[in-house]
Amino acid sequence: MAENKTRQTDSSVADFLAAVPDAQKREDSQVLIRIMREISGEEPKMWGPSIIGFGSYHYKYESGREGDMPVLGFSPRKQALVLYMVPGFDTTDHAAKLGTYKTGKSCLYIRRLTDVDITVLRKMIEDSFNHMKENTTDGTYSGHLGYQTR
Repeated sequence: MAENKTRQTDSSVADFLAAVPDAQKREDSQVLIRIMREISGEEPKMWGPSIIGFGSYHYKYESGREGDMPVLGFSPRKQALVLYMVPGFDTTDHAAKLGTYKTGKSCLYIRRLTDVDITVLRKMIEDSFNHMKENTTDGTYSGHLGYQTR
């Protein structure tokens, strides 16, 4: 079985962000770090080469594949800021109010933070964090991983 490449590393978050060429993405990343730190109570850590994560949880699929991921995380990619939030996105509560974005399986793609309502985004991040706290026992997540709608 393939090994999960996304693992917490000892790499410096500050060094990673300093190497991001887009100044706006660096600024937006600092805002996301502040929000995620406030919500999680955790310090940012690098996960793999490009994800900034807060906290961790263990997952295990029915197939037997398992690993660890950050409870909250994001990556300042070239095209967009990618926010990683489980269990996905509730399209009825927040999507209509958020602003301009795209979604993937537990990923929220935002070109820049000025494209979204930061209060709504913060609420989505809080909801994701609270969902993880409520569905994690002894560090293992027992909920659904992936995109969800009502």
